[in-house]
Amino acid sequence: MWNRPEDDIPQGHPPFADDEVFVNAPVPLWIEDWSGVKRLLDDLRAQGVTGLAAHLANDRDTVRRSAAAIRILAVNERTLALLKARSVEELRDNLGTVFSGDMYENHRLELCQLYERGSGFTSLAVNYTLKGEPLHMQVKGRIMPGYEDDWSCVLVSTEDVSAREESMRRLAASETFSRALFEHSPISLWVEDLSKIKDMLAEVRAMGVSDFRTFVDVHPEFVERCMREIRVVDVNQHTLTLYGAQTKAELFSRLGEVFRPETAPYFKEMIIKLWDGQSFHVREVVNYGLDGQVIHLHMQLSIFPGHEHDWSLAQIALTDITARKKAEAYLEYLGKHDVLTKLNNRSFFDDELKRLERCGAYPVTVLAADLNGLKHVNDTLGHAAGDGVLRRAGEVLREAVSDPMRAARIGGDEFVVLMPGSGEEDGQALMDEIGKLTAINNRFYPGAELSFSIGLATGLAGERLEEVVNRADEGMYRAKRDYYETIVAGGRKSDRKSLSDIVKAIKLRRIAEDD
Repeated sequence: MWNRPEDDIPQGHPPFADDEVFVNAPVPLWIEDWSGVKRLLDDLRAQGVTGLAAHLANDRDTVRRSAAAIRILAVNERTLALLKARSVEELRDNLGTVFSGDMYENHRLELCQLYERGSGFTSLAVNYTLKGEPLHMQVKGRIMPGYEDDWSCVLVSTEDVSAREESMRRLAASETFSRALFEHSPISLWVEDLSKIKDMLAEVRAMGVSDFRTFVDVHPEFVERCMREIRVVDVNQHTLTLYGAQTKAELFSRLGEVFRPETAPYFKEMIIKLWDGQSFHVREVVNYGLDGQVIHLHMQLSIFPGHEHDWSLAQIALTDITARKKAEAYLEYLGKHDVLTKLNNRSFFDDELKRLERCGAYPVTVLAADLNGLKHVNDTLGHAAGDGVLRRAGEVLREAVSDPMRAARIGGDEFVVLMPGSGEEDGQALMDEIGKLTAINNRFYPGAELSFSIGLATGLAGERLEEVVNRADEGMYRAKRDYYETIVAGGRKSDRKSLSDIVKAIKLRRIAEDD
């Protein structure tokens, strides 16, 4: 390694060693003789070596010989203090401790600089105090004027940059940690540049617009323009997974599929919040995956601190709530629908009846329907077969009934169809359609027969719809009475009607006679 001053030192006192500037300099200074290094480099040049870095990569012995050729002539007081040496003699005896570790790699870089420029070098190195404490050093060497021919006097400064290096290490670790938090966050994170949108909003303000919501309602194309001005800076890995993209490049090239025109209403609300000065806000939005599937998201938008003046950096955090929205939709469905028949339920029917009365959608025609022979099916074939008949009834009514009509199952085998804005002829036409679809349904399903008894009533303006429903029920009971009287009159075994059905028909007939 570096040799002691007394070993093979050129004749004469080391230059500048007694200079007060050198002795009392506030930075550690070394006077060194690099003449042996110059002779070694001259030999390499004579051998035709041009790319020293490539040559030394496979020739570590040359680096070691060069380091051993350096002669340390003098050091100043600051050097002794930094390395915790009590005297020059103690430092000379422990140079192996000071220069250890990766010093050869640092010296290789110094040699490459000298080989190219021949005037000096800079490098980062790790020295050690005599107590073994590491010091990160900024090393700068310069061949002193007058010694350019033999490099026998080189002034070297070694600045302790341990604090800076530690700060940079911590900063790098912090950046690595922050990047890892971003990349591996369990939610979708986007970094976006919204500066163009801010400029566009500023232009609208300059036009004198104060009611921005009305402005975007009147000019929906402005919202679409703003959507096109979003600049996505970065996204994390979860975002790629969420949207079904293999790479960031793929996602960025297909953003038009993510932010479809259908998402404009959600984006409109976002820019209204920004217009109102809300640099942080939360709302639910809808995007689309690259497979075309709807993604429901809980969005949190935040303009990065320090970028409030131009919105050039904003972070959008998106949490996938699609499963929750589906669950909510299903619960809402259950609140208004009958699971077995997939028709509306009694609760929906009651609410719809009140709504129609409030909105005055007269005339309103009501069909009251009841299944024939369901008890017989349950008693002879089992309740699973009975449920099958109910499902088939739902199929027929769903096929026959279209908006704005509504069909509901309001009891075990009782159904009602509400027909707003429809008269008696419309109701009769629907009854005929239900009859045709029922016949088709029976051809496709063997076993139990599907059959309805249906009553019809039409309510005019001013009439309570509950009374209309009651009249439809009366019509349904008359139809059911006729149905069972036919059974009693025919008495054929092929009708497969139960005794209880016949008893029920007789009771209905008596009720009708009493009326």
